[in-house]
Formats: sequence, structure tokens, C-alpha cells
Amino acid sequence: MVRLVTSYDQGSQESPLIEQTIGDFFDAMVSRFPDNEALVSCHQQLRYRYHELQREANRLASALLGLGLVPGDRVGIWSHNNAQWLLTQIATAKVGMVLVNINPAYRIAELEYALNKVGCKALITMTAFKTSDYLDMIRAIAPEIAQSKPGELQAARVPALKTVIQLGDDNVPGMLRFADLMATGSADDARIAQIGATLKNTDPINIQFTSGTTGFPKGATLTHRNVLNNGFFIGEAMKLTPADRLCIPVPLYHCFGMVLGNLACLTHGATIVYPNDAFDPLTVLQAVQDERCTGLHGVPTMFIAELDHPRFKDFDLSTLRTGIMAGSPCPIEVMKRVVADMHMSEVTIAYGMTETSPVSCQSTTDTPLEKRVSTVGKTQPHLEVKIVDPDTGKTVPVGASGELCTRGYSVMHGYWDDPQKTAEAIDTEGWMHTGDLAVMDEEGYVNISGRIKDMVIRGGENIYPREIEEFLYRHPAIQDVQVVGVPDKKYGEELCAWIILRPGAKLDADALRDYCKGQIAHYKVPRYIRFVDAFPMTITGKVQKFRIRDVMKQELQLSEEKTA
Repeated sequence: MVRLVTSYDQGSQESPLIEQTIGDFFDAMVSRFPDNEALVSCHQQLRYRYHELQREANRLASALLGLGLVPGDRVGIWSHNNAQWLLTQIATAKVGMVLVNINPAYRIAELEYALNKVGCKALITMTAFKTSDYLDMIRAIAPEIAQSKPGELQAARVPALKTVIQLGDDNVPGMLRFADLMATGSADDARIAQIGATLKNTDPINIQFTSGTTGFPKGATLTHRNVLNNGFFIGEAMKLTPADRLCIPVPLYHCFGMVLGNLACLTHGATIVYPNDAFDPLTVLQAVQDERCTGLHGVPTMFIAELDHPRFKDFDLSTLRTGIMAGSPCPIEVMKRVVADMHMSEVTIAYGMTETSPVSCQSTTDTPLEKRVSTVGKTQPHLEVKIVDPDTGKTVPVGASGELCTRGYSVMHGYWDDPQKTAEAIDTEGWMHTGDLAVMDEEGYVNISGRIKDMVIRGGENIYPREIEEFLYRHPAIQDVQVVGVPDKKYGEELCAWIILRPGAKLDADALRDYCKGQIAHYKVPRYIRFVDAFPMTITGKVQKFRIRDVMKQELQLSEEKTA
């Protein structure tokens, strides 16, 4: 074994990169395994074999073309996990449209920003979930829709948006029903193959929003080549085969569900299993048992919820062998329980970011357990990883901490319509600067040790405090605000806001939370709110966020959980 001296490593070149588009690769897989089960959506009681999934995706692609959409147009999807999400993912790729993932936790202000930032012409949306009314939120930013003919929306606040397609059964003024749209499509539409022949695998195919340190989300733009290859090599690390059945309770609007889940399966002829529309530990356990799943994905908090469920021992999970734990550091004891009690002896750990499609490092099914609980594995095939001194940019010696950088096929096309932010993230030599602090050992295993960027990870959700601060600044009573992450046993971190009020202004924590409700995602609303007269500052006038964090840890008696 080669022992590294500097913190640079290159992944295996053994398997060649896929140079096809998603549509071409998917059609080839269908021809190999037409009768293999492709999708089981438990909560919808839907099952598709590969040839059936292909037929329905082609019908949707045809229907989207029938709306007047053309290659390059942006199609938003604002929904939890369901069969329609997967159909949209395949259909848009087949005819060169750009799928825009919109977080179901987004509220009015965030939805309006996302639609306008990338100019969505069509939006596919669920109707309601728990207390959220998605159609009402659409009507709030596009009140004109009630008097519009479906497909002919002209809304002042979202001028690019022409068509809203809703996933419900009822007829809604100004909106198309998804089922009615599907009925207009033909699985044999010649335009699909004609357009497919003109597409390149370097064409943008997907936009995912990442919270920005400037306070506004950026649209990370990914290509066929980015996500198809990443999905394939993720599946290779898990040793997926057409006999595998992967339970996917993680959201599809994240790369975790869409790439590590859907594409890892579709590139190996494996079966996708959705246990529910959103995470529920009981339905995950039920789906694994009923569908005899061999793999299960999740962030650590999901695995904890499953392991600690009162009925955990009622379920037969003996078919499990693999899966991925990612999203935030994995507590060592949790990993041991997943291996022992859930039979996932070949569970892997993955690390990445949306801008790298997402996985840069991953453990494999035979990585020693001590490495799986203390590192994020090694560099993925056809990628390079180096760890550099954040000040000098020089690669650091093995064992030294620095910023992790990634280069290769997985690095995004760029941030949508934002060359300046793209240049800040990707240097002139093609290295994506992650902002994460890491250490590489002499065998090439990488350990994520912290973050340069002011980011909070709450239950697998990446939150940039600056975005929350920008929003809270809009409140007329707030003069200044600082948001930090504080430790939390359940979610890893929770948000805390310190607020200085304007002279004479009055505001309490409940009123501020009410102000946030419906405007920003629930997980971005600070759990802890403190009103203060001043922030701890350096001599040069910079806010010392670490001191705010320390004060809160002491006040709330919070301790840092030991994690891998």
C-alpha cells in the first residue's frame, strides 16, 4: 500500500466514466432488465417495473413538450417523495429540461426567490402536507392564477412562471392536474428520441439551491455527467446489483435522495423503495420488512429514530446489508447499533456537498469499522481530493488540518446566473473549495474536523446563519442580529439568535417566531432567541460568534456530543 506524505489523493481510474446522458443510460438499463422492479412507492401503493417506468417517464416527457416547454427550460418540483417526483426527474432529463428541486419546507419568500432566480416556466407541486397549504402559497405570490387559463399564467411577482401542475385529485382554478397532464402525453412520441439525440452529457440538467453566506440561496447547476457518474460510483461503493432493493426515506429534493438514492439504483438495475412521502421511522421499518430491502439510507437522526422506536424489535430487518449514512457526523455508538441491530454490516459513510454532485469521499462495504466511524472514507473514483492551508493554498502534510478541496467530473457546472459566486467557489485550476476543515491520514482516509464557513447542520439540513440574519433584519423592531449553531442531542445542532432591538422597540420570542412562520422553512426558525444589548466583539469590531455559542452552551448546559 502506498503511504501518502501530503494530503492529496486520487480515486481509482479502473471503471471508466459514463459519457452518456441520463436518458440514454436509463433506456439501456431498461433493455437489460425490463421486468425488474424499478420503483415501489409504499404510501401510494404503486409499483413500476423498469419498462413501465420508462413508458410513464416518456409519457410525461411528451406531455411537457406539449405544454410548449423546450430543452433548457426550467421545471420546478415542490414536493415530498413520490412516484411523480421520479418520473419528473427522468422525463425532464430525457428532453433536456432543467429540473429545479424546491425544498418542501420552503415558504412564500423562499419560493418566490427560487422561481425567479432561475426563471421556472413550469412548477409541479403537491397540494398540502400537515399544516402547509402549497396551493395557497402559490396563490399568495401569483394571485392572478385564479383567473388564468392553465398554462397561460401571467403573474407580476413571478413573470417567468406560465404553468402550475398540482398533484392532487381536485380541479383547481388556473392549475393543471398531473393526471390530466399525463393523459396528454404519448410514450411513443418521436420528439423524445429526436431531442435526446441532440443532448450532450455536459448539458445542465438539475438545479439545487444551497443556502448562501450572503443571505440568499445559490442555484448549484449540475449536468448529466455530474450526477449520473456520481450515482453510479456511489452504487459501486455499496456493491449494488439488480437484486438489491434500497429503502429511501431521505428527501428527493436533496442530492441524498435524488443521486445517492434514485440514480444509484437506476444505474445498477436495482429497486427504489419509498416508504412514505416524508420521514416516519415506523413506515421505514415496515417498508424494509415488507419489501425485503437490502439497503437503507439516512442521516444519523433518522437511524436513531428507527433504532429507538418502541416497536423496533417487532420488525424483521435481516435482509439489510448496506446503505449510506451521511448528512452530519455519525455518533460512534449509533454506527455500532446500525451494524449490529439492523444487520447493516456493509453500511457506508459518504461525504460531499451539492456543488460536487454530491459525493467526494465514501467508505466501501469492506472498510474496517473503526475507519467507518472515524472517517468519511477515501476519494471517490475519477476524483481528486486535497487538503490545503486556507491562508496559503498549499497542500498540507498528512495528519494536518486544512480546507478540503475536490476536483474532477463531479464539480458543478456553476451557480446559476452567478459567475462571481462560481469563481469564488471554484478556483482557476478547477478545484471546488468546500469550506470544510479536514484531515487526511497516510492511507488516504479523510476525517471532517470542522467548518471554515459559518454553517450549521441541523438534522442533515445545511443552514447558513447569514441567510437567517438577512431575513430577521427585515423586522422593523430589529436593529442587529447574530445567529449561531449550538449543540443539540437530537439534531446535532440547533439555531440560536441574539437580537439587539431598535431604541424603544418591543418584541418577544413568540412574536418573532410568528413573524418567521410561513416565510422561512421551519428548520430555519431559531429555537433559542435572546434579546441582548450588545454582542461580544474583537478590538477591530468583528462579532465573536464563538463567544455567543460558548455563553449559550453554558446557559443551556449543552455539551458537544462525541461524534465520529
